[in-house]
Amino acid sequence: MSEQILRAVGSCGLALLLCALLLVVLGSYDTAFRSKTKVRALTLLGEWLSPEQRACYDRFRYFDVIGSDTGTRYRIHYGTQTNIEELSHAGQRVCKWCFVPEGDLVAGDVMLAQKIALETNERGALAVAHRSFVSR
Repeated sequence: MSEQILRAVGSCGLALLLCALLLVVLGSYDTAFRSKTKVRALTLLGEWLSPEQRACYDRFRYFDVIGSDTGTRYRIHYGTQTNIEELSHAGQRVCKWCFVPEGDLVAGDVMLAQKIALETNERGALAVAHRSFVSR
């Protein structure tokens, strides 16, 4: 009986070892893939930014856009959630907005989608967005 247990444990141990090895390999692949995806997304975002937006982003990790319907200025910060600030005419934060496209996207892709949405369909974007107020 003990020999059968040792064989069962041995084969289970081998299976666990193979599973662990597979997870390490897949995790490394996923990390490398995700890293390349981030770089490509930020490159694409940079191509869509005006020279002024690009300079601001390179320095501060945010850029401003003007809403297509109201002319409101929004500041899009690096990130994927609650990363948009609505600014007053004086440049003060009014509130924060959160809206993201569907899917597991990296920050550069989310920010590009937010930029395009606000610049082309501001009302539609804000209709699905979550608004939060900021303390001054």
